[in-house]
Amino acid sequence: MSPTRPAVEGVGRTPPRPYLRVRKRAREILAHAKAADTASSIFDAFIVALILLNVVAMVVESVERIRSLMPMWFAAFEYFSVVVFSVEYVVRTWSCVEDPAYAKPLLGRLRFAFTPLALVDLAAVLPFYLPFLGMDLRVLRMFRLLRVMRIMRIAKLARYSDSLQMLLRVVKSRRDQLLSAVFILLIFLVVAASITYYAEHDAQPKTFSSIPAAMWWAAVTLTTVGYGDACPVTPVGKLMASITAMLGIGMFALPTAILGAGFLEDLADRKKTQQCPHCGKEISG
Repeated sequence: MSPTRPAVEGVGRTPPRPYLRVRKRAREILAHAKAADTASSIFDAFIVALILLNVVAMVVESVERIRSLMPMWFAAFEYFSVVVFSVEYVVRTWSCVEDPAYAKPLLGRLRFAFTPLALVDLAAVLPFYLPFLGMDLRVLRMFRLLRVMRIMRIAKLARYSDSLQMLLRVVKSRRDQLLSAVFILLIFLVVAASITYYAEHDAQPKTFSSIPAAMWWAAVTLTTVGYGDACPVTPVGKLMASITAMLGIGMFALPTAILGAGFLEDLADRKKTQQCPHCGKEISG
């Protein structure tokens, strides 16, 4: 009999057992820490600390005097962070097939790559790599604006915070109602801007030069901010401003009520289902 050829993942054969053990262990460590998994807890603490340090570094680096004193330290820390977050992203994508939801080697990994948390992980490192793609220098100047996306690293905390995960669950469960509220708000914005434009354009041609320009006034009025840089002077404009301000109070209370109901529902569900502190499996409350 001919010797058995080594198994290759993705071509109909099972990978060798050591490979599977390493991949499974990597998945366990990268998953949300369980009480009995010390390695996973240490990894979570390290990543959370690194994310917080990145936020602190970005804030401190914006102070010119401090940045000029230690530019190499900021650069070295940035390179270290990018390496860690890049390796984390690659290993998460590689080991995600241990989850039954992403079991297929190729399609499973593609599905995982487009999940919200995976996209956040990618956004945390993508601005660093974009300038190395050999693009025109004029385009590279635009990518300087993407450095602000480093703040996306703080969104990675959603993996390690029960509170942030609860917020994501609530937004996901109430997305239809929230989208409806946003759609209604956009309709009010367009209507208010259009009416105010036709009422104020002749009296203030520079301030209300177009409907898009009037949308700035409508936005700050609906949010009850009222910067005062654009104010109606005609009777119809003032009436519309009053109505818009009152509608704004009600419109922004609507998403608050939707999210509040979602939080109460999620808390009730969590009381019904709890996790075992030893194995992490769900048990009935």
